[in-house]
Amino acid sequence: MIPVSRQCDLLDLSRSSFYYLPTGEDEDNLMLMRLIDEQFTKTPYYGVRRMTAWLQRQGQRVNRKRIQRLMRLMGLMAIYPKPRLSVGGPDHKIFPYLLKGLKVSRPDQVWTADITYIRLVHGFVYLVVVMDWNSRYVLSWELQTTLDKRFCLEALERALQTSRPEIFNTDQGAQFTSPAFVEVLEKNGIRVSMDGRGRVYDNIFVERFWRSVKYEEVYLHEYQTVAEAKAHLAAYFRFYNEERPHAALGYRTPQEVYFGTRATLAPASEAVV
Repeated sequence: MIPVSRQCDLLDLSRSSFYYLPTGEDEDNLMLMRLIDEQFTKTPYYGVRRMTAWLQRQGQRVNRKRIQRLMRLMGLMAIYPKPRLSVGGPDHKIFPYLLKGLKVSRPDQVWTADITYIRLVHGFVYLVVVMDWNSRYVLSWELQTTLDKRFCLEALERALQTSRPEIFNTDQGAQFTSPAFVEVLEKNGIRVSMDGRGRVYDNIFVERFWRSVKYEEVYLHEYQTVAEAKAHLAAYFRFYNEERPHAALGYRTPQEVYFGTRATLAPASEAVV
């Protein structure tokens, strides 16, 4: 049996995270959050009122105030048709939207990053990915138990070990507008583009990507720990990059489109683990 310390080294995970089981919500609320997560993935246009009504129709004794609190904890905002897991502060720097009328036709022209909620048996974590817009190639990803800025910065720095884009486009969440995150982009000569509220459909392929992650991986397993979630997701992202054909890519894989040929520049596993 591999010692816990060695397992943590292999997974690039601290020992405290290996044993971590999130606390703070009772089992009833965690059960509701699981139901909300599944239904919101199916119907991302459900706001608090409609989600409350749907849960009540499933026999759950809930009120709007309770569901509003849980959806906010999960990062699900009624004003967005997506998990808006990061909310910008009132004084954060505003960057222009650079993709209007732009035809994204090649790898490394535009990268994007986004965050979603991932459930565990006894809690939840957050997942961030950095993805190439043209090829859908997942350049890097990170798991974190809280929505701090550090794990987004780590994902960005890992992605930049593979290449660098001309434009980096995100929402205006605090994680992506932080001085440390923006500084890394600007030091690498990358133009910063940020969505406004009127741009909710620009990252539609990211929403489809999250749906694939949840239906093809997350909902098929019951992750007991962060380490288990990380191991499963690592395997899924290797499959997604290297084996899973995409109709939008002419039934090629993201790796084939991003690198041009099969793994001639760098194995995809090195970019995402």
